[in-house]
Amino acid sequence: MITAIRDVRRSRGLTLDEVARRCDPPTTAQTIGRLETGTRTVSVGWLNRIAAALEVDAADLVTLPDRAVLPVAAQLDASGAHALRRPATVLPPSVGSGQVAVTVTAGVGDYRTGDEIWCQPLTPDAFGTALNRDVLVPRPAGRFLFGRLIGREPGGKLHLLPLQPGSRQQVVTSPPWIAQAIRLVRSL
Repeated sequence: MITAIRDVRRSRGLTLDEVARRCDPPTTAQTIGRLETGTRTVSVGWLNRIAAALEVDAADLVTLPDRAVLPVAAQLDASGAHALRRPATVLPPSVGSGQVAVTVTAGVGDYRTGDEIWCQPLTPDAFGTALNRDVLVPRPAGRFLFGRLIGREPGGKLHLLPLQPGSRQQVVTSPPWIAQAIRLVRSL
């Protein structure tokens, strides 16, 4: 099996030791290096551990013949664009299990016409992880509310700030789920 562990690790700016310490349970930098180079067999268990340490899906660590990668030409920071010290690639986004999307048909807030907002649904016990993030909330009769989750009260009340300028806070009681915005796809 050919893996992209090294490419993903480097794209995240992490050392072998940092990835090894992030694994659960922690391992050694030497083990991560052997898994990257193929001198040690990569099991599904190892893929899952390393993927969790790198905060990616395990599928992102496997190089498939028909999976496209994008070569990195330069790095951009506040002082401008710079050449890379070593070759690097990035993986195109992949759709995670259960994700939903919101398409933007007219600019509002930080979003522009044509944007796609990829969202990960959350169950009520995980609503707190979406505080200060944009979320999609289902409403009765097939309606939705999209805005910044700014508060959560006991009893299931959520406080949202809509994206439109001058809008007032909205309170939603006990929605069955919400979907947290996790990725913005924008064509330039």
